[in-house]
This record gives sequence, structure tokens and C-alpha cells, in this order.
Amino acid sequence: MERVQQRIEELRAAIRLHNYKYYVLDEPSIADEEYDRLLRELEDLEAKYPELITVDSPTQRVGHAPSEKFSPVSHSQPLMSLGNAFSEDELLAFEERVRKQIAGPVSYVCELKIDGLSVSLDYEDGVFVRGATRGDGLVGEDITLNLRTIRSLPLRLNERVTINVRGEVFINRKDFEILNEERRSMGESVFANPRNAAAGSLRQLDPKVTAARPLDIFLFSVGTHTAPDIKTQGEALEYLTRLGLRTNPHSKVCRDFSEVLDFIRLWQNKSKRDSLPYEIDGVVVKVNELAAQRDLGTTARSPRWAAAYKFPAQQVITKVVDIGVQVGRTGALTPLAELEPVLVAGSTVSRATLHNEDIVRDRDIRIGDFVVLQKAGDVIPEIVRSLPERRTGQERSFQMPAECPACGSKVVRMPGEAVTRCVNGRCPAQRIEKLIHFASKGAMDIEGLGPASVVQLVEAGLVTSPVDFYKLRKEDLLRLDRFGEKSAENLLAAIEQSKGQPFSRILFGLGIRLVGAEAAREVAAATKSFANLMALSKEELLQIAGVGEKIAQSILDYFADPDNQELAAGLLAQGLLPTESDESAPEQEPVLAGLTFVVTGRLEGFTRSAIEDLLRSLGASVTSSVSKQTSFLVAGPGAGSKLVKANELGIPVLSEAELLELLEERGVSVD
Repeated sequence: MERVQQRIEELRAAIRLHNYKYYVLDEPSIADEEYDRLLRELEDLEAKYPELITVDSPTQRVGHAPSEKFSPVSHSQPLMSLGNAFSEDELLAFEERVRKQIAGPVSYVCELKIDGLSVSLDYEDGVFVRGATRGDGLVGEDITLNLRTIRSLPLRLNERVTINVRGEVFINRKDFEILNEERRSMGESVFANPRNAAAGSLRQLDPKVTAARPLDIFLFSVGTHTAPDIKTQGEALEYLTRLGLRTNPHSKVCRDFSEVLDFIRLWQNKSKRDSLPYEIDGVVVKVNELAAQRDLGTTARSPRWAAAYKFPAQQVITKVVDIGVQVGRTGALTPLAELEPVLVAGSTVSRATLHNEDIVRDRDIRIGDFVVLQKAGDVIPEIVRSLPERRTGQERSFQMPAECPACGSKVVRMPGEAVTRCVNGRCPAQRIEKLIHFASKGAMDIEGLGPASVVQLVEAGLVTSPVDFYKLRKEDLLRLDRFGEKSAENLLAAIEQSKGQPFSRILFGLGIRLVGAEAAREVAAATKSFANLMALSKEELLQIAGVGEKIAQSILDYFADPDNQELAAGLLAQGLLPTESDESAPEQEPVLAGLTFVVTGRLEGFTRSAIEDLLRSLGASVTSSVSKQTSFLVAGPGAGSKLVKANELGIPVLSEAELLELLEERGVSVD
């Protein structure tokens, strides 16, 4: 037992170190499969000796039962709101108030204001024991189990101190886009912005749901502590880093207020903000000296020693001409505001999604209202609020239709869901969206078969089902306005090439509700053919990694429909899918395990998705952005910013031919 306990402690120490290097320092030192081996060994030992499990073990991030409710947590020190400044004049007024109260020299610390959710964390003897939301500033909600799932948050510090720290939980922009795309693919409502996604993820009753969300955290202040004497905010940030906590690398100690203004002007530049992977909405300015902070004190709700400078979001006023309803491929009805065209953040906007019926009601947006419009993240048009003071009495409230506007079928809203759906599987609007999804980049990746082409093919009566794509002839396309000789040949070639897509992409392309790209990969890897998949019971489906009750039931319901069975048979008849005979095909050796690839630009012999799937089959990780973790960038003609970044970071760049040579050197022959 002594040897077992010693090995468990060795494994925990090694895993903590690698977590710190990977999630905090951004400098991984071992391959993923080696990390997984260490974690599996620890899990196996703890399963065999459960009496040796501790709350700070790396295995305890996920797996707890859902909480019945969030318990209240009284904060050891109030979590106060910061006073806002919206102009340099207001900032200078803040500085003047400081100088009036503090006789000696004062320096400042500038920190980027992360657009996330504030949390308070408690460590006892270096072990994370409790985490809470801000709440009303005095009492927050206990979200300890959910915070444990954040990989960049250490469960044990580098020193055995008892300390309270404050931080901000957020989601990176790219991860937010991927999360929303995954939700769209599963027929779920999307998050309005990264902050809402982070807040909603942290307040899940089931920590396993939180664990599936790409949450990150920066720590920015020390509350009560048994730490060494800290005299400045700058020293506090350095101390947090020394403990192994993640702090934002862009903070700056400013000797005087002119440096504060220079820092703000730097980050107010949109291109500078766009260089960050996460959203910021301002800069927090703090008096650096903690003694001066104590002398300045607080008001009833805000510290007098800090101010939050908020970047001005470009907002405009326009009018809601109408509110229509868009029908998605899973039948979700989404309210869509038709606006008087207005220029905002560099482009003319005439539409804005309202996401769901609850948002329209909560923001009290009516047809005929004047509204404040901005671009969330400077990209997505978003109605911030209505202007009821400008109403004339002619405005009309929006009502979600009782029938689908595309097919006339009754719509339903299930208990606990924000989305209203048309449940008619033959709805023409759903059919078009499903066809667009089937041909999309993440699914069959049929180049040249975008939304406009799909609509044209449907309106011409040439396509009603994905099977019909594979029956198209050149003469069919030449009768349409958008197609000439060359474009028709290119599209037919792309359709033919898509027959080689793996089962996972085809399964994802079917648009089965709740079956996103990752779930499709897991199901396809486990079943390898339609015949095998359709023969599984619910209990057998639940044995597949990533498949829970809802996904299993959704798959069963989908293939219980005779139309969907006919679709599967029709695709098989066109030569697309693997059959049972494929199950005996030898699996590829994971010769690229531990390597991470990014693919960009135009490729000659393969589609980009085909190359990515090949790399994954050989054990590699494939990501969409270049970082320090990238092993190789595969770049074809037309490679842009990813190539520039790879060169800046010294990442090896491979042409398509060089990639094939690399694979041949490792014993992989690619036809």
C-alpha cells in the first residue's frame, strides 16, 4: 500500500506539472498519448484504491453527480463593481481624485478587461476547496464542481498557502464559434456572445456539461491570504503567477498617468484587439500601491482606487421593419428582425437574428420599434435594446406562429427548451437547409455546392434528397443560369470526389439531431457502416464514447423513419458509404501520434478535409489555428495569415508534396 500511495503521488505531481506547462505556460513538454497514459494509470490506481482519492487529484475535475442547487457562499471580502469611465476626461478626473487624497507619488497598473464572468476562489494549504460567482458582491453561488473542470485552473498551487484569489472565466472567440457551430449542427439554440456562453456554462447543474465547454480563466487579484508581504498590485500579479495561476500577460505597471493613457490608446485600436484570441471590452486601471488603495478606500459599491475604462462599442439606431421567422434544418424557428438598412462597424446591416422567442420578449422588441444595434465582437449584428420612448402606439408585438411558415405544420416548444420547432420532416425549408448542410465543408465538403446553388437545384426540381446530388448530369446543370461548361464539370467532379468521404462525415452530413461532428466520428468509428449502426439497441449505442441518452434516442428515432432508411439505402446505391466488409480493413498505424497539423491554402491532389481526415487516422491532431503547439503547417497556394504566423513562430511548413514524402518516410503510402 505504501508503494501504491507513492506511485499515486508521483503520477499526480507529474500530471499537475504537465497541466501547468500546457494550460498556463502554453509550453507542453510531452506528447498527448504519454499524458493520457499517465492519467489512465492514475485513474486505474484510484479505482482500485478509492480510499486514496483526494479532492485535489487531477482525476477529480469531472465525474461528480449533478448538483441539486447552488449553495450560497459568503465572500470573505466584498466583490465590488468597478466605477466606469467612458472617456479620457473621465479617466483624468479619476486620476485627479487619487492625487487629491494621496500625497506621495502614485503608480498604476493597467489590465485588459476580459469580457467574462467574475469568480472568487479559495485555496487551503495550496488545495482548491471552493469557488463562487460574484452574486450580489457579498454572497455568491457555490460553483466549485464546475470550476474544477477548467483545465487552466490548478487544483493544487505551487506553494502550500491559504489564499483567496479573484479571476475572470471566459471563452476564446474561436472556441465560441466552434461551440455555436456544434450547437447548430445538433439543432440547439446558439449563444448570443462568448460572455453568455461562459456564464451559462459555469451555472450548469451538471459539471459534465461544463466540462464539455471550452472554458478558460485569468486570475487578477489577491484577497485574504497567508502569503508573503505584497506591497503592490504588480507584485500580486507576479505572486499569482509564481503560485501556478494563470494571469493575463498584457498587464503593465505605469509610472505615471500618461503611460496609462498610452496603454489605453494602444488597446483601443481594433486591429490590436483583434490580435487577441478572446474578447476584451476595456482596460482596468488600478492604483498600484496597496497602501494607497487602503487609504483611498471604497464607496458603498466601488473601490476609489480603480476604474474600468470601457471601449466605446459602435452603436447605431435603426428601425425594425418586420420580424420574420427562419426555419433551420432541424425545424428550429428563429425570429429574424428585418431592419431599415444602416451602416455599423464598416458594413451595411439590414437583418439581425433574435435567437428565440424569449429574447424578443425579454428585450421587449416590437415591430416598428426604433432599436439600438451593434455588432457583437464587431462581427455579428445584435439588437441591444429597444427605445420605448420613441414609440407612437403603432408598434406590434411579435408572436411566434402556431404553424410553420414554410409548410403549415403545427409547431411545438418542448418543456425546458427555448426553441420552437416544426416537427414535419418533409418541410421544404428544412429540406433545403439539410441539403446545404450535407454539402457543407464540415460534412461532405462538395466544393461549388453552396447555399445559392442548392436552392437553384431544388427550385429547378433536380434535387429533393442528398441522393439526387449523385444523379446530376452535365446537361441538367447547363440548363441553369449559374452554370457554364467548366463550372458544371467542376461541380460534377467535386460530387464524385465526395463519394470518398469517410463514414463519419456522411453520418454528420445527414443532420441527425444532436449528432455533431465529434459524436459522428465516435459513432462511425464504433460501427463503420449503416447496417451495423441501424442494428444497435439503445443500450449498445450508450456504450459508444460520447453517446448519452439523448443522442442515442435521437439516432434510434432517425433510423426508425422509413424515409431515412430509404435515404441510407439510396446513398449506398450511389457508392458512398462503407459496408460491413470495410470492418476487416486494417487500421492505420498511429505513426503521427503526438503531432499537431494545420492545413491551409489550395491543395492539388486532395480536398483539405480529406487530408485532415487522413492525418487524424494516422494519430495526429488537426487544429484550425497556428500556435506554439503546431508541429507542421501544410500550406498550398493561397495560404495567408496562417503561413505568416507559422513563419513568425518558426513552425515547419510543408507543401502537399513534402507532406506525402513525410508520410512515405513513415511507411504510409497515399494513392
